[in-house]
Amino acid sequence: MSGDERRDGLLVVRCQLGEREAFPELVRAWHAPLWRYVRAMVGSPHLAEDLTQEVWVAVVRGLPRLRQPERFAPWLFTIARRAVTDHLRQAYRAPETSLEEADAGTPGDDALGGLLTAMQVEAGLGGLPPPEREVLILFHLQDLPLAACAEVLGAPVGTVKSRLHRARRMLRGILAERGYGHE
Repeated sequence: MSGDERRDGLLVVRCQLGEREAFPELVRAWHAPLWRYVRAMVGSPHLAEDLTQEVWVAVVRGLPRLRQPERFAPWLFTIARRAVTDHLRQAYRAPETSLEEADAGTPGDDALGGLLTAMQVEAGLGGLPPPEREVLILFHLQDLPLAACAEVLGAPVGTVKSRLHRARRMLRGILAERGYGHE
């Protein structure tokens, strides 16, 4: 068990025991990574803020029942994934939501010496289908190990590995198409 898992597990147990200071510490540790995940999945900072708040409400409700406190990170991202999926389902049902609106905000061609900026990578991520985008975000941006990614995604590790490989290949293609890559 890593130090972060130990720290998270301890904070969760402290929350479960009713210690008032523990939950704000948990939020401080996880709010930014959670927001970045949700933001990368939905594209809008304002929507990400709303969905992140929904996730924290679900965490408050579910925390007393979390049986494996050291597994907080995969549990948190599973809740976030559900919130994002529910939102995306509703958005796709809404006739006024278009894919062009969801993919707005493509950066200009200001690559510095062939290095990709975070905005360019984010724009490339926006061009990926949700399953591929999600696995890249969880593995590379949230630094979750493959086993934790598999847990969040509800898929076998082998499936996650192949999805990750496909997602990297697709991202390289998108970035190359936009003139950011070398191939």
